[in-house]
Amino acid sequence: MTGTTAASVACALAAAVLIAVSMVAQQRSAAAVPTSGPLVGSLIRSPRWWAALAVDGGGYTLQVLALALGTVLIVQPLLVSSLLFAIPISAYYTGRRPDRRTLLLAGALCVSLAVFLIAGNPTAGAVDAAATRWALPLALVLAVTAGATALGLAPGSPGRRAMLLGTAAGILYGVAAAFTKHVTDLIEHGVFTVLGSWQTWTVIAAGLTGMYLQQRAFQAGPLTASLPTLTIAEPLAAVFLGMTVLGEHLDTDSLGLTATVAAVAVMAVTTLALARTVAPSPSGTTPAAEGTPTTRPTQP
Repeated sequence: MTGTTAASVACALAAAVLIAVSMVAQQRSAAAVPTSGPLVGSLIRSPRWWAALAVDGGGYTLQVLALALGTVLIVQPLLVSSLLFAIPISAYYTGRRPDRRTLLLAGALCVSLAVFLIAGNPTAGAVDAAATRWALPLALVLAVTAGATALGLAPGSPGRRAMLLGTAAGILYGVAAAFTKHVTDLIEHGVFTVLGSWQTWTVIAAGLTGMYLQQRAFQAGPLTASLPTLTIAEPLAAVFLGMTVLGEHLDTDSLGLTATVAAVAVMAVTTLALARTVAPSPSGTTPAAEGTPTTRPTQP
């Protein structure tokens, strides 16, 4: 691992810490708004929500720095570690220590992340992909997002709506992350170059829309429904675009590829399990195996 890659990893992990802290306050603020009430109007009057956004902004800044130094294939999977930082936050608010199952899941996630980075050896691609190269992959991703949003906003059970809206928000955060990689490389050419790039405005649009859908997901139903899909959808969307559009790839042999695929599978399973472990119960009480609301890798 080069010094630049190590710095990217450090920034991504620091971003994950801030994301974990921010989500605690964001979910509590959004969940406090009645489903029939004005979500945005209520949130902008909440000091806790604004404080959460400030922390979230710090996390996004570190994520941008991580993407400037490393690849999407490195940064986005590492942001899943926000769930690991959510465990002690959950323990602090509930006064309960993590049980053995939670600790085992956390350990498995750490090991799988390390195997992915070492065995997979993610390699950079071409960050200045033409618009025509973005067209089909981005259209597919946005079609899934639109479908999930439409179904999530339609009448239905709180859990189903929260799950679908969380999926849509996570996908849009992944889109923003993939485009951010290009935008960071434009900074050296000056602010007017950055503002004149269509990728910059795509990052802003995807990030703001994702944030809105995230709050709607938090408002619609329990975090146990929205957090798992929110956490998984972001890196999946970002990695898909990173490999299909940006040309990023895993530089490894057949044995390393097998280990990497196994690590990704373990990451997915442990992430889903940990997301349910650290999220609160639907009733608002917190069983021994569960904690307070926490995290999700977020964007601006």
